[in-house]
Amino acid sequence: MPSGRRPRPVVRPVFHHTTLATLKLDEMVDFYEKVAGLEPVYYSPGGAWLTNDAANHRIALLALPGLKAPEDKGHTAGLHHTAFEYASFDQWLDNYIRLRDEGIVPFLNLDHGMTMSMYYQDPEGNGVEIQVDGFGDWAAGKEWMWASQEFGDNPIGVHFDPDRIVEARASGLTFQEIHRRARDAEYEPAVKPDVFLPELW
Repeated sequence: MPSGRRPRPVVRPVFHHTTLATLKLDEMVDFYEKVAGLEPVYYSPGGAWLTNDAANHRIALLALPGLKAPEDKGHTAGLHHTAFEYASFDQWLDNYIRLRDEGIVPFLNLDHGMTMSMYYQDPEGNGVEIQVDGFGDWAAGKEWMWASQEFGDNPIGVHFDPDRIVEARASGLTFQEIHRRARDAEYEPAVKPDVFLPELW
């Protein structure tokens, strides 16, 4: 590395928002409000800027003229998914139940170790991950990813059936007990979804 060259900013910026181009603006606004509580700060025929916290927007949706429909989504380079995190296991699971009862279900559910995650698909086919931290501590999760052989052996994670997770909580199991059992494949679905998950290496 050349002398004096800094590989990263001295002060790092904080991630703020993602912008998506859409042919289905109204459907997308409705989806993100239902799934992640994002409400429009500004909404017009040409676009919408949505937030679910104090920021002015977290997702921007642009209905640009002349857009073309995507082809073979999930098998092309580009954005794979956007993720939102709940502060607690109960909030995360209650959100699943709420959406399930409205007929909105995830297409993929994975216990990654550092998170338990449910993946939905927005009206344009973009992935939306709703997760809860598996450690309750970002520093611990980061250390586990960096240092554990378990993550190195299986960085994608273990499939789980969310309704079995709901049943496990109802039986009185704690989040950490459920998380451990999910990692041990006790809650795997009867049929694993046929989703494109290539080997990372």
